Amino acid sequence: MAADTKTEPRRRVPAAERRAALIEAAVHHFAHGGLQGTKVSAIAAEVGVAQPYVFSLFPTKRDLFLAAVGRCFEKVAALFEAAAEEFDRSGPQEPEEDKLNAIGHAYMGAIADNPDRLLLQLQAYAACGDDPGIQVAVRRNYAQLVALARKLTGVGDERLDEFFQMGMWCNVAAALGIEDFKSDSGWVESSLAE
Repeated sequence: MAADTKTEPRRRVPAAERRAALIEAAVHHFAHGGLQGTKVSAIAAEVGVAQPYVFSLFPTKRDLFLAAVGRCFEKVAALFEAAAEEFDRSGPQEPEEDKLNAIGHAYMGAIADNPDRLLLQLQAYAACGDDPGIQVAVRRNYAQLVALARKLTGVGDERLDEFFQMGMWCNVAAALGIEDFKSDSGWVESSLAE
């Protein structure tokens, strides 16, 4: 008696699913290699598609980079919304915490858990210097985050500016691996002694 050699036909993956998988893989690769240092072939291999297929969905590597950057900002926006919703539902988790601070704490936790989000943001800012189109796209994404934080919290412009300035300060501290970025916290002296 012959063994049953029937195999199930391979499931055809819709282009939308492949596109989403490519963007997710691109987030990781571009976070670590930047626009110039990332090979599209590595992203394609991770997803299990041929490089020409990638270019059928994203005409250029720049287009794939911008899609990955956009996804990163979308995830940060979703994080802001979830943190604001959680604050509305359960109130402050720490004394004197307000909704904007709750969003900030959620963001810091997220970049600690998934450093690719932070690294890709930094790569996006770096790519702005070489490409005015990337600069426009990144600026629009950043502006959308500012507008969302304003809408979610209702704080004034001065407080919103301080929040985003502190966020950039925290991004630099996280990238450098420094917990307390204050100049008197000892990191300056220990870094110069290394």
